[in-house]
Amino acid sequence: MEVTPSSSPSPSPSSSPSPVTNQTAECGQVDTSTHIFFMLVYSLVFLVGLMLNGFTLKVYFFGAQQQTSSSVTIYLKNLAAADFLLTLCLPIRISNYASSAVSVRRVYCTFGASAFYLNMYASILFMGYIAANRYLKIVHPLGTHILQTVRAAHIVSTVTWVGLLAMTSIYITLWIVTDPHRDSVPDTVSCDAIHSDQIRVLYKIIHSISAAIFLAVLVSLIFFYYSTSRRLALAQQKQRASSGSKMLARSRRNMLVLVSVFCVCFVPYHLVRLPFAFMKKPYLCQPFFYMKELTILLSVFNVCLDPLLYFIFCKAFRSQLNLKRVFNTTQVATCAEKTEQRSSEAQASIIRMNRKTSLTTSMRQTDVL
Repeated sequence: MEVTPSSSPSPSPSSSPSPVTNQTAECGQVDTSTHIFFMLVYSLVFLVGLMLNGFTLKVYFFGAQQQTSSSVTIYLKNLAAADFLLTLCLPIRISNYASSAVSVRRVYCTFGASAFYLNMYASILFMGYIAANRYLKIVHPLGTHILQTVRAAHIVSTVTWVGLLAMTSIYITLWIVTDPHRDSVPDTVSCDAIHSDQIRVLYKIIHSISAAIFLAVLVSLIFFYYSTSRRLALAQQKQRASSGSKMLARSRRNMLVLVSVFCVCFVPYHLVRLPFAFMKKPYLCQPFFYMKELTILLSVFNVCLDPLLYFIFCKAFRSQLNLKRVFNTTQVATCAEKTEQRSSEAQASIIRMNRKTSLTTSMRQTDVL
């Protein structure tokens, strides 16, 4: 059963819709001409993200370096898993744009959107853990902090997934129990318009918790980058060409890449999402809805940018790309060419010396005669 704007179900005389529901429905009615654009871009991101993150998982879990594990490698593996699962959620989101069927909309609003946001915030948290791990490496360069151990990384990762899954499970269960649109749904790609009163309250609580998680990670990343830059400036004042200052410069560069990817992908979404969740004025709903959809699309690009983090933070990942092997092969070939050239020059020099020697000997014999 498909629902169009002209054939939306009319409310019964005994139950008139509340002003809040009317307001939410108005926020959900959008021009469907933009759906083709979102479908095409999400399809492209899906293909690229599936290829990049599938290769990353192959390297981490089936590569030759899988036995050697460290705390940062564990966080990178979990980040790759979150990105891969987020990529697998994109076909459901594309189907939600392509069809207004009740079954598609219900699957997306219950499971698709929940899994989508679960993996998004898993990515946010694991990016924060990676930054904290690298910062502790700078603070304790000669030792290993307790939070840098493999066991601590496993515990933190498990607690993160369990907490996110618990919050998502509560949301899905309450949605199924209190679903007010069992036979039809409004013609909107947003799930906000079909929330029950109980879901609406839980929805705002979850978004407040999500915003707090995002702000905590953002502030931490800025602090780590600022502290690393300050330590680098102090080290360069003492001794410019020291190995410690070079290591700090490399750490600051890596931290800058991490902060840049995080800000580009997630800051615009959260600047729009929280006001949209608490929106009270209907005339602002439409602009915020379009901005929300565009910023969600921007946040999905994270699955294509995170492989850059794997490359700069993990030596095992770089070694699997055979860059060192190619470099070593080129270097060996160059050395061989130089050696061969030197050998040829030495042989030519020996030949010239022998010719000079033989010529001198013959001249002496002629003088004697």
